[in-house]
Amino acid sequence: MKILLLEDDVSYKETIHEYLESLGYKVESFENGDEVVDALYFKKYHLLLLDIRVPGKSGYEIVKILREQKDETPVIFMTSLTDIDNLSIGYELGCNDYIRKPFAARELKYRVEQVLKLFYLHSNEEEVPLNDEYSYNLTQGKLLQKGEVIAVTPKEQKVLEYLITHLGEYISTKKLWEDVWEEKNGNRGRYPYVH
Repeated sequence: MKILLLEDDVSYKETIHEYLESLGYKVESFENGDEVVDALYFKKYHLLLLDIRVPGKSGYEIVKILREQKDETPVIFMTSLTDIDNLSIGYELGCNDYIRKPFAARELKYRVEQVLKLFYLHSNEEEVPLNDEYSYNLTQGKLLQKGEVIAVTPKEQKVLEYLITHLGEYISTKKLWEDVWEEKNGNRGRYPYVH
């Protein structure tokens, strides 16, 4: 999953960037809102983490531009603004969540996971983008490469759907084996070294 991060405090930005990458996300960071607008013109992200008060276009202005273009990419605002007027502006523009600075790393982790799950699994979106080339159609249970259906076995389909329903989470090979192959007793048959 690819996340865009907008934060003008350099050390704060680097800390968040490194933490999200440690969780397995691909992250692109920016300090200026105008740079974000340019990036969004050329690239697709799964989630936007936006500070509100930054040089160039504000986080609010970026979301307004996106929603006017019918881009529903989920957005989490990171802000020290806590009054209800500021919060209501963000929600009215179409943000998915707020996280108030300063915040604990684990709070960020849980909010990111929650927004991704809600948006990609419990919305009207039929296709979950996996990267720039692949997507998965939840309704039809089909893996697509640039719109073309890729044949997968029933077991591969089960693995794909399991991983998609656990977006943003670390899944060990052992847990994947137990939950998908239902080998709870550790009997791995011809794959004794899967951990």
